[in-house]
Order: sequence, then C-alpha cells, then structure tokens
Amino acid sequence: MARSNLNDLQAFVTVAREGSFTRAAAVLGVTQSAVSHAIRALEARMDIRLLTRTTRSVSPTAAGQRLLDGIGHRFEEIEAELDALTALRDKPAGTVRITCADHVLRTTIWPKLVPLLREYPDVKVELDVSYGLKDIVAERFDAGVRLGEAVHRGMIAVPIGPKLRMAAVASPAYFAEHPPPRTPADLMQHRCINQRQVAGGLYAWEFERRGRELEVRVEGQVTFNTPPEITRAALDGMGIAYLLEGDFSPHLEQGRLVRVLEDWCPPFPGFHLYYPSRRHPSPAFSLVLEALRLG
Repeated sequence: MARSNLNDLQAFVTVAREGSFTRAAAVLGVTQSAVSHAIRALEARMDIRLLTRTTRSVSPTAAGQRLLDGIGHRFEEIEAELDALTALRDKPAGTVRITCADHVLRTTIWPKLVPLLREYPDVKVELDVSYGLKDIVAERFDAGVRLGEAVHRGMIAVPIGPKLRMAAVASPAYFAEHPPPRTPADLMQHRCINQRQVAGGLYAWEFERRGRELEVRVEGQVTFNTPPEITRAALDGMGIAYLLEGDFSPHLEQGRLVRVLEDWCPPFPGFHLYYPSRRHPSPAFSLVLEALRLG
C-alpha cells in the first residue's frame, strides 16, 4: 500500500480515538488542515463516510467503527515493534507516557526519573498530571499510577512507593477555638475542608481502627478539588483537612498544622505503576519501570 494511504489511515485512527481533529493534529504533530485533507482523501478513495462531524465532536460512523476495530491495534503493534528495535541500539531510546497525580509525581516519580534521564538522553518521558482515573489503553498511555487498591484487574501493578497514611489536621489557631475531635463522629461538630472528586461528588472521609471502618461526610465553608488549596485553607485556619500525610508533612514538622485522629488512620497500600498485561515492554519502558520500582 502506498505510504500516503498509510498516513491517511493513521490520521483516521487518531481522529476517531481523540474525537477531535485539533487533538489528533497535536498527537500527530501536523496541522489540523493536513489531518482534514487526509480524512477527505481516505473517504474519497473508499467512497464511504467514515466520520460523523458536528460543531462539538467527531465520532466514527458504523463503517468507520468497523475500520477502527479492524486496524487500530495494528498501528499499536507497529509502534511496539519499532520501539523494540531500540534494543539493538547502543543506547535505549523512545518515549514513555505516564499519567499520575501531582503528589506522587513530586514525591516519588520525578526524583527517581532524574538520574535515569541524565544517563539515557535518548529516552523521553511525557508525564500527564491528572486526578482522574484515566483509561490508559484508550488514551494510549504506556502506564498510569494509582493507589494499589484502585488498580483494575487485568493490569500488571508494580509498587513504586511505601505504604501510605491519611492525616486529619488543622491549624493551632483553629484548635485554640475548637476542642480537637476524639472520634471521627466528632467531625460533624467541626468546620471541615471538603474535597470535590473528579467524578463530581464530595469525598467521604474514610477511617479505620481495630477492623472497624467508618465513612464521614463532613461539612464546611469551603470545597476544593486539589490538595495544595486544601492545605492552604487548613493553614489559614478554615477548618480540619484530610489528605495523605505527605501533603502536610513539612507543616506538621514545623508546627503549623496539628494532627488529630491518628489512631484512626492505619497504613494502606501505596502507589503502584500499572500497565496492560498484554503490553510488550520497550527497552525505554523497561528502564523507567526499573527506576520507579520500589527497592
């Protein structure tokens, strides 16, 4: 098949997956007009419409979906084989795409990757900071990072960090005016700083002691969707906050925040790097995996 035909097919697969000509152009590293031209050329040659276009979205037609199902994975296989060929080079090369939250990126992933990237200049890493639980297969990430208990079945999960604990904290000024809670139920008498989850609901604070599990839906004046803002609000005396203890560590050590309900916050499985079990790791991915793996 002519190379132009392969380029047009790749453009189609990318647009169908991204649901957008603009995003597809960014992924392919070409202009949006070039992508549009490739799709029109492909549809003209096949004499059939492959994509349904609206002002807000792009989606495959029945024929387009059949084509996508039939050839989409072929491009992934080609890319995997090309990546595997880097094993024959003197130095591994390639790009590894990982999606993760900012906390684990800052505290675990980045410190471990810096030495690797310095040693292997041909290895590239794209880090996508997201609080959502992305579909790494559909969005073509090589791996994702989640807490161990949240990794989906069918994935290979490798621990990259130690066990974690949650922490309930507030400023000394706040506790000067309010008696510290002794049980999770006491939180209902306090102002608390809520966290909005990606799915839209408010996070129910989870506690456990001696096998007894509790969920508390707290109330307060302010709600945020990211940890740095929640921490800032706690430092400003807006109430009790509840996050991973690592988010509060420097402030706890320096006395700017005070911890409560510590006996209700047992350790739990920490962060894991996960990837599809059917994935054939490239040399670059294998290097990243070994650098991140918990020693």
